[in-house]
Amino acid sequence: MLQVLSALKGYGVEASDGGVGTINDFLFDDRGWKVRWLVVDTGTWLTGRKVLVHPQAIERTDYEQAELRVKLTKAQVEGSPDILEDQPVSRQLERQTYDHYGWDPLLNGSFLGATPGAIAAPLSAPPYFSLDMAHESADAGPALREGDPHLRSFAEFVGYHIHAVDGDIGHVENFIVDSASLDIRYLIVDTGHWWLEKPVLMSLQAVKEINWFDRHVQLDVTRGQVKASPPWDPLELMDQAYMKRLHGHYGWLGMGRWPGA
Repeated sequence: MLQVLSALKGYGVEASDGGVGTINDFLFDDRGWKVRWLVVDTGTWLTGRKVLVHPQAIERTDYEQAELRVKLTKAQVEGSPDILEDQPVSRQLERQTYDHYGWDPLLNGSFLGATPGAIAAPLSAPPYFSLDMAHESADAGPALREGDPHLRSFAEFVGYHIHAVDGDIGHVENFIVDSASLDIRYLIVDTGHWWLEKPVLMSLQAVKEINWFDRHVQLDVTRGQVKASPPWDPLELMDQAYMKRLHGHYGWLGMGRWPGA
């Protein structure tokens, strides 16, 4: 199932013995385009604290109650490492968080409850999560204390300008993710005043380059292709027939790993 990522922001996070906070942000790996961490704001329970929760902890998602249930206790969350405000998530902090909960950095879980409690395909593990590192001391030197340059904030990425080969078409408004694998499948592009404020879907296959310093995404499509693309209504389901038309229009391979692609 495909899911708009921002719809989960603000969802309550329920441990086995009570609420621990709300989803504040998502951190994704810009090489594999996969959500790697949920950032949870603990609110008034642990005032001023934000913690990381890995998808392996997710048990199920209750859409009616806007809650995400995790296989953790409040004591576990309270004892987990803090995220420092306005500081990058260091490699050491990630490793400490994995160690604290006993999570396996080589595995990822079902994100939105499509297969509750299941473990999905192995991640392409970052180099600092090699097997040898599991036996190193906590004080492993400055490299671990640095932020991972491939770990990006969803909240920060929203608003990046989108450029076609022949001009601007808008900015990043949202992500669409695969609920079972956590893969980011599409960018939702707000076309602003260029095209009557009509949002469009753009496969990651179209992304040619990202300039993180200038905050823009370069695509290998034209403005004419975007205007002629199948219309997308965010209030309607993205069914198999629509995805076939969308991918056929741009010549993209497959159709987001849908059955029968």
